[in-house]
Amino acid sequence: MSFGEPNNPYGQPPQGQQPGYGYPQAPQGVPQQGGYGYPAAPPVPPYGAYPGGPGMVPQSMPGLLTTARVFLYLISAVQIIGGLFWLYLGAVASDASDLSSTYGEDNPFESMASAAAGVLIVIGLVFLGLATLSITLGVKFGSGGQGVRITTIVYGALGTLFGAFYLFFAIDTGLASAMIFPLIWVVFGVIITVAPAVASGSAWFSRPRY
Repeated sequence: MSFGEPNNPYGQPPQGQQPGYGYPQAPQGVPQQGGYGYPAAPPVPPYGAYPGGPGMVPQSMPGLLTTARVFLYLISAVQIIGGLFWLYLGAVASDASDLSSTYGEDNPFESMASAAAGVLIVIGLVFLGLATLSITLGVKFGSGGQGVRITTIVYGALGTLFGAFYLFFAIDTGLASAMIFPLIWVVFGVIITVAPAVASGSAWFSRPRY
């Protein structure tokens, strides 16, 4: 029996064909089938549920957010110094009211000094509260979510408006030296507002956490 005969079932297959061992080969371009005749499932990315796909998940804090974080810490330092300064003025005014009370109960300076001391102390406490908020937001940049993002945007926008109002007042008075501080404040406020609002900042605060 010759293996070269065309009708021999055990003969060598025709040239150009590969043995299929009894199973038909899938044609090119057809996706590989899984078990029991169903198509194989596509691979699931690790962040498949994240909008934009796994390529949009930031692995580290964007540079603009890092800059905003540093600015928050710098602003908190200024707020702490300002709060302590106002509290000191409040204490001085309180001592002045106590001193004026020794000159009689009807002394008008006593009530004025007492009211001034209360206002100054409240201003100092407000500054210290804002400093606490600035530090908290800066710390939460690493682990916070949308709540931290929205609070930072609102906080930065309000700070920008306050700095702009102060800047316009300094321009109106014509004091060039008085324009430096509000101008820096406006720049800081704009960056703090924009950093979490842009796409990179939104992606950072929306990233999945495990």
